[in-house]
Amino acid sequence: MKIYDTKTAPTPRRVRIFLAEKNISMEYVQVDLQKGENLSAEMREKNPIGKIPILELDDGSCIGESDAICTYFEALQPEPPLMGVTPLQKAQIAMWQRQVDLCLFMQVGMCFQHTTGYFKDRMTPVKDYGVEAGKNAAKYLSVLDRQLQDNEFVAGDTFSIADITTLCSIDFARVIDVRIAEKHSALQSWYDRIAARESAKA
Repeated sequence: MKIYDTKTAPTPRRVRIFLAEKNISMEYVQVDLQKGENLSAEMREKNPIGKIPILELDDGSCIGESDAICTYFEALQPEPPLMGVTPLQKAQIAMWQRQVDLCLFMQVGMCFQHTTGYFKDRMTPVKDYGVEAGKNAAKYLSVLDRQLQDNEFVAGDTFSIADITTLCSIDFARVIDVRIAEKHSALQSWYDRIAARESAKA
């Protein structure tokens, strides 16, 4: 099996960290997003919307979307669990994963795309929308800081995919100059611990 990947993009990094935590080796095929290689007919056969990453199995089956790829590997190799064990854990991790994805990761992405015009050859940037998305991302850091004042990890007492998404979101946010503020001491402490994990280098 192999994963179509872009080393510099934040979404594929989420999968690389997930697999590193599970000690799963993988062949990675690099795709140039800026040149639009992901939009080729060949790549759209693997994922109709042309997004990266894409997991291609040995039988030719393909799975797009980072969450779906991680879900596949969680089922394939449950240890160490990164998506919860008990029903409550699974639900809480899924909740925080979804919230971080929508309220931070996607907001950073929309700000980047709509204020920089990086993909203006394939979309119509709306600067005001991008600016508002950046503000939303910055505000959500306070939500995370409150959560981490009483919890070791984003979704509670265990490291999970929610932590991976949060780490990638915060690192991605540097491109729009959204950073952890001095008042976010709990979030900063969490970040320092998570960024020091070996998997963060993936």
